[in-house]
Amino acid sequence: MNVVFPRPGRVHDPHWVAHAIHLIEVDINRSADTHLIRIELPRVWGIALYLKDECSHPTGSLKHRLARSMFLYALCNNWIGPDTVIVEASSGSTAISEAYFARLLGLRLIAVMPRSTSSEKIAAIAFHGGEPYLIDGRNTSETACRLAAELNGHYMDQFTYAERATDWRGNKNIAESIFAQMDKEAHAVPSWIVCGARTGGTAATLGRYIRYRKYSTQLCVADPESPLFHQHFADRTVRRVEACCSVIEGIGRTQVEPSFMTDLVDRVVVVPDAESIAGARMLSAIIGRPCGGSTGTNICAVFALIQKMMDKGERGSIVTLLCDSGDRHKSTLYDDSWLASQGLDIVPMTHRLETVFGEAH
Repeated sequence: MNVVFPRPGRVHDPHWVAHAIHLIEVDINRSADTHLIRIELPRVWGIALYLKDECSHPTGSLKHRLARSMFLYALCNNWIGPDTVIVEASSGSTAISEAYFARLLGLRLIAVMPRSTSSEKIAAIAFHGGEPYLIDGRNTSETACRLAAELNGHYMDQFTYAERATDWRGNKNIAESIFAQMDKEAHAVPSWIVCGARTGGTAATLGRYIRYRKYSTQLCVADPESPLFHQHFADRTVRRVEACCSVIEGIGRTQVEPSFMTDLVDRVVVVPDAESIAGARMLSAIIGRPCGGSTGTNICAVFALIQKMMDKGERGSIVTLLCDSGDRHKSTLYDDSWLASQGLDIVPMTHRLETVFGEAH
């Protein structure tokens, strides 16, 4: 005689779960892929630069892909039902995208964020139906976990699940998209792909896909000065820092998160905040629309890689990510009085970037 024991934990209506997955699939089917933009560089360099424009997602940032994958992962793990309250810890962009998918499924989403988060991001979360929950300091993960327990909800926990929620072998992920779009370019296989480290999910997807497809591409992570990732990359025994003082929202953590797959990264370039902001403003002038601070961090890392490639006489291509719009940072990174209040001088790096990139424009 077979005895069937009830499975512990929540048991959600499988018909609702199937319908929720269907709604996300329909949304995917309505969405085109994001553009790959070529930035002109002096031909004599023999180096081509491309931006993967993640701002064109419905929620305006790279985190749209992550939020979609996180919801599908949670649904397929039976963690979400029709009455589940979704809670996330975020600096803004992930919460904006998760609010979009929560509203698509008729769910409540609470976004735990530092009080210092830009007002534009807070407004965008509310626009998509999410509820901003602002706290002092950056202890967002612990607060989100506590709230989820109190509300009998589900803590999405991007810092744990980002690296495993996305199918790194393909399925229209960002890595597959980049290499498909590069296929007809002169240097079809990039020498480098550059991204930032927040959850670590994007870096993990890119690094695994590069190895899975046996590409020679190397992966570079661009990291602000004060956060942890570059210190852990240099010394794996370093797993926590006292504080993350960077003003660049969306990248940088104070502890090694489960989604940090350090072994997949070939190089880390450390970028001071003032240089990141200078990079964001310079790139905005080139493409004709504002981009966010983490994109500025990426472009400064690209600048460092270009210099190294030129010193070695190497030719090839570099791809980096246009992560989110500078419209979300008007009251901070694009406000000169705010920069002065933070003691940030962007003039030296602005002159350096204008000298180098100005040769092509």
